[in-house]
This record gives sequence, structure tokens and C-alpha cells, in this order.
Amino acid sequence: MDFSIRVIRADEWERARELRLAALRDPVAHLAFLETYEASVQRPDSFWQERAEGASEAGGGNVRQFVAEAPDGTWVGTITLLVERPSDEVRFGEPAKVDQTHIVGVYVRPEVRGKGVIDALFRAGVEWSWSLAEPVERVRLYVHEDNARAAAFYRRFGFVATGDRVAVPGHATAMEVEYEVRRAS
Repeated sequence: MDFSIRVIRADEWERARELRLAALRDPVAHLAFLETYEASVQRPDSFWQERAEGASEAGGGNVRQFVAEAPDGTWVGTITLLVERPSDEVRFGEPAKVDQTHIVGVYVRPEVRGKGVIDALFRAGVEWSWSLAEPVERVRLYVHEDNARAAAFYRRFGFVATGDRVAVPGHATAMEVEYEVRRAS
């Protein structure tokens, strides 16, 4: 499949919203995302505008959203990374023990799965992490314990389970498993 990977622009908030809502309608969205379609579709335009600006190169540099774009301009996948420092407020999971980035919001449209899109998105995200002016030691993510397909991809890409697990918010027994890839020494 022919596609390019790039960072979103602040003015592309409507496209970012559409892709996020598509992700939240995916059959495994309940395993992959901590928010629901029903809640997200109700958010005002200002929420999506701020989110896109923050994740673009115009933002503060602590969030970056990459998209895979087909030749016709269609966005076929996305990945977002959050910079986390030990002094930062915890967004999800355990507090950062080291300077790191945290992968969230991973989605690839069903019709292009298995065609290299996810690999290219992860390469872009990890390369961006290693290029930060204030270096990070690792890239982490969490995966629902029942999301075997995602976990298999993360392992294939080089992520390893750290042994840390956190409860899924709002669920009595479900757990998220932390994976990481460390900067090469």
C-alpha cells in the first residue's frame, strides 16, 4: 500500500475528529480505548480544535499525533505520543519513573490492516521520541490483557512487557499491561 506518514496540522481538527470517532466505533474499541464513541461524539468543536493544535507541530511539543495518509488524502491510521516526565501529572497508568513517551490512540482502518501502516506509524513515533531535545529513556504503552492481537504486534515491533499492570478504569477486574522499548545505549 502506498501511503505517507506525517504530523497532523492544527487546522485538521475535523479530520482528526473523524478518525478518532471511527476508531471508537471499531469492534475492539472497548479493549483499545478508555473513552467511548457516545461520549466523544458529544464533545464540542473547541475540544477537537485544542486537541489537534496540541498534537501538531504548532503545539507545545509534549504531544504529537502522526497520521498515515493515502495518495487520495484519506487518513488510514494514526498514533499519538505523550511526553511524560517524573514531575508530570499522571494521565494514565503508573507515574513516569524516567523521562519517556507514552503511545496512545493507535488505530488503523480495517481495510488497510496488514499492509505495513502500523509499522510505519510506530517507526515515526519511536523516531520522534528519540529525537526530542530533552531525551527520553523509553517509549511505553499499555494494552488491555485481552487484546492479544495488539500485544502480538507490540512484541513483534520490539516492545517487552515490564511486569507492571494497572486496573482499567471503571472495570472491576480488567487489567492493562505495560510494554516498553528502551533507547539503545
